[in-house]
Amino acid sequence: MLSAANLRSIKLLNELAEQRGQSLAQMALSWLLKDSRVTSVLIGASRPEQLEENCAALNNLNFSAEELCAIDQHVTDGQLNLWQASSAR
Repeated sequence: MLSAANLRSIKLLNELAEQRGQSLAQMALSWLLKDSRVTSVLIGASRPEQLEENCAALNNLNFSAEELCAIDQHVTDGQLNLWQASSAR
């Protein structure tokens, strides 16, 4: 699942997030929230600190065209079949 190519993409996306002053999780949430078709985003937090970090994604919802292009180059389905286990039942 985590191939060398996927790990490289994650590293590059993390570097982009750092350039934006965000964690990778914050950038992912910002990326989802920029899409007007998305009406809500579910976040997972087991500690108050995680909730605060996730909410900080709201501080930077704007992406440049260059950032979006860079994200598009590295965001793929990762060759994962998320439904494989449930469809086998």
